Amino acid sequence: MPKNESIGCIVTECKFHSHDGQYCALNKIQVTKHNGEANKVEHTDCGSFEAQ
Repeated sequence: MPKNESIGCIVTECKFHSHDGQYCALNKIQVTKHNGEANKVEHTDCGSFEAQ
């Protein structure tokens, strides 16, 4: 998959990891939150993740 240098990613288990450096291959990702108010990094995730 071609890399998107605007989206860095170290999650090699993701279907969309470019495997050409530490990048995502998607044009856009969806960031999600776990509760009503995200005030810590642990409260958010990449909602675009799919396992390989």
